[in-house]
Amino acid sequence: MAKQVINIGTTANDGTGDPIRDAFDKVNDNFTELYSDDAGDVGSIVAGTGISVNQATGDVTVTNSSPNATHTGDVTGSAALTIAADAVTTAKILNDNVTFDKLENRYTVLSALGSGTSFALNFSAATTFTATAGGAATFTFSNAVQGQVIDLILDGNHAITFAESGSTFNKVGSTNYDGSGNNLIQIVCTDDSSGAKKYHYSVATFASDTTP
Repeated sequence: MAKQVINIGTTANDGTGDPIRDAFDKVNDNFTELYSDDAGDVGSIVAGTGISVNQATGDVTVTNSSPNATHTGDVTGSAALTIAADAVTTAKILNDNVTFDKLENRYTVLSALGSGTSFALNFSAATTFTATAGGAATFTFSNAVQGQVIDLILDGNHAITFAESGSTFNKVGSTNYDGSGNNLIQIVCTDDSSGAKKYHYSVATFASDTTP
């Protein structure tokens, strides 16, 4: 209902305003409207978990009383939040946003193994390895994954052996290791089945040359 305004005339007692009965009928109608509408209004505010109020009625101030509440689910913690490892999926990563620094060591690191006769060729540790065979040398493979390629830059005029229990090593091409110079041995894991891995490798000698 729209507000009903009492006509009070132009001047006092000029007889142009609403009769008394009509005027108070408008008053009653206006009050009825107010009281009927007030039934649906909020009568008081009760604080819940993490929320506090300074009073239940009137001018109420609502405050977040637990700004560092503990979260559960994919994101846990309070002040410092932790995202569950399985909550970050490929779909949540924008295209072209995985940088070089975010890749595993197996795809980015150079590992200098030094000189010796027994070397651990841990495929999870690096993508490029350098070594010098100080005698007949054995390179023991570990942690390779299918499709991974590593480069072994090797020198030292001694016999070289690759080893890993149950694994098969296949040489590609006819070039043999030449310990009198520098060698680049490229190795790819073509099958990472546990206890029966397969590797293919090729050997190439190299020398410094700025005119390919």
